[in-house]
Amino acid sequence: MFGSLAERLQGTLADVRQRGTLSEQDVDDAMREIRLALLEADVNFKVVRQFTTELKERCLQADVVGGLNPGQQVVKIVGEELTALMGGASPELAFSPRPPTVILMAGLQGSGKTTATAKLAAYLREEHNSSVALAACDVYRPAAVEQLVKVGTQAGAVVYEQGTDRDPVEIASWALGRAREDGKDVLIVDTSGRLHVDAELMAELVRIRDAVKPLYVLLVVDAMTGQDAVNVAESFAESVQFDGVVMSKLDGDARGGAALSVKAVTGKPIMFASTGEKLGQFERFHPDRMAQRILGMGDVMSLIEKAEREFDEGDARELERKLRRNEFGLDDFLDQLRMVRKMGPLTSILGMIPGLAGHQLQNMKVDERELDRIQAIILSMTPEERRRPELINGSRRLRIARGSGTTVQHVNRLVKQFGEMRKVMRQVGRGKMPDLRALMRGAR
Repeated sequence: MFGSLAERLQGTLADVRQRGTLSEQDVDDAMREIRLALLEADVNFKVVRQFTTELKERCLQADVVGGLNPGQQVVKIVGEELTALMGGASPELAFSPRPPTVILMAGLQGSGKTTATAKLAAYLREEHNSSVALAACDVYRPAAVEQLVKVGTQAGAVVYEQGTDRDPVEIASWALGRAREDGKDVLIVDTSGRLHVDAELMAELVRIRDAVKPLYVLLVVDAMTGQDAVNVAESFAESVQFDGVVMSKLDGDARGGAALSVKAVTGKPIMFASTGEKLGQFERFHPDRMAQRILGMGDVMSLIEKAEREFDEGDARELERKLRRNEFGLDDFLDQLRMVRKMGPLTSILGMIPGLAGHQLQNMKVDERELDRIQAIILSMTPEERRRPELINGSRRLRIARGSGTTVQHVNRLVKQFGEMRKVMRQVGRGKMPDLRALMRGAR
């Protein structure tokens, strides 16, 4: 996400950093490049004009011209302004003192609204231990009810539905009654979308809103549609007051114009972002963290949170014990690989590490198929071979290669790299500094 914008901005700011001092002309040149980068990212032109005007004023007021470390000051100011542009603070959902907390989901057809509804349910279950129910009120789109039942069940939510022959307002009211009877903490109402904003859609949303009185109305917009997403949000804001935005398909948006424009245009914050196809790839939107990632500073906090969700404390202690006793085998390596992959695509994870974000990742080939190959090779080994890779001789390597659909060379490389990794782990377990040169030679 934000790949092209991040590359342009980081390139511009790298040039600024290289200068010992900055003249006002240098600042003007940097502002011009930033303006072009934002426009190419499909950011609303009025937002771009205001952003660069305020950015220039701050840079000049901060005495970066002729000052010490001017490049660092400019980067800091750009980061702060990007954070403010995307909403500043990261709002968290509050819960009604009298359950259920009702959340109304709105959006156009094709925006990813039904999937976002299920993802929000999964998020609330995981992060807040909430008992969640979904109301299937999209009665117009073919198979919408069936889709919600399927993804809602996968998310661990109860789905209240009455088919497609009832009025959606009646369904919403009935679902609210059921949620109260069943003692649900949250009721999320999935409403109908249209191919475009129209009076009928708005009128129906108002009727449902008045019937269930939601604590939140969340608008789902497709990040990949750029300024169209912002225009949709602006139209909804004029007709149906919503409280926040759910940005869907943000992982596929290389430009970022919608995410950077929607708060400035509508005044409503982005509260959640969908960052992949899986139910778990859904998270609170943190403007400050996103600004850091755009500027190549990484996102350590999000990386830690992802790791905490996937890594069990007991498993971590057992892993430490095995490392200290040099009992770490290929089964353990496979378990760690699977947990890392649960955190999301490796390119996304690497983008959260300071120094590896933005344009530097363009030159790093992160082939997910290589991970599939490693997994297939390990699964083609016997349990004893996984515990003691030194047993894997020539005939065994040929058998493993055939069983995994790979080559003997692939098996040789994995066994060699794992052997070098175990040497490093053994050194660390003994409190010694690892021989990094040997590890690098083994990785080749």
